[in-house]
Amino acid sequence: MNLLVIDTATEACSVAVQVDGKIYNRFEICPQQHSQRILPMIDEVLHEANITLKELDYLGFGRGPGSFTGVRIATGILQGLSLGTGLKVVGISTLAAMAQEACDKFKVNHVFAAIDARMAEVYFAEYAFSEGVVRLIAEESVLPPEVALPETAKNCEYLGVGTGWAAYETLNADNKVNVISDVIYPNALYMLPLALAQIEAGLAVDVEDIQPVYLRDKVTWKKLPGRE
Repeated sequence: MNLLVIDTATEACSVAVQVDGKIYNRFEICPQQHSQRILPMIDEVLHEANITLKELDYLGFGRGPGSFTGVRIATGILQGLSLGTGLKVVGISTLAAMAQEACDKFKVNHVFAAIDARMAEVYFAEYAFSEGVVRLIAEESVLPPEVALPETAKNCEYLGVGTGWAAYETLNADNKVNVISDVIYPNALYMLPLALAQIEAGLAVDVEDIQPVYLRDKVTWKKLPGRE
């Protein structure tokens, strides 16, 4: 199965392609440059893999949560790629991608993923590792960091990933979670197994049916001098 996945939902920008079992990828921290970098990165990995868009079988993207602009960029790029090729698509949670990376790298079974959502809130989710991929426990939420950790954190060893932990000390005030500082942003590389699991489950859809996930409909803003 040949699969391309992209992500621009956070400060990171990443692309990964799996072709005949081989993986090629790019990952950059490039705040506010996603729209300039994503297409060249796609071209780079396709060239390295010696494959064209029309030779792919499916497309995937980081469907959020994350920054509103970042999620929209990936959604727009994916729509263009799919409309030009007719390929079906899958959306992958950015929180799940970080949890997948932690489980793959550190061989753990439970992860809390938290992304700084601004406005004194975090995007938050709990995952368990099973049969090669992470599985969501409960649901993804946006909420104040001081109430994010569930009661299970008191009785089970978890890793913490994402930007939320450094942004808000109250998220881990009692040091119940071992925070991994080198898994901060989602990476398309670790979205590949999650995308494949969805495809195998028959969850790939036409591009018109993709659903970006924002978790809230508020946006961050700054009051300009002299404005009410």
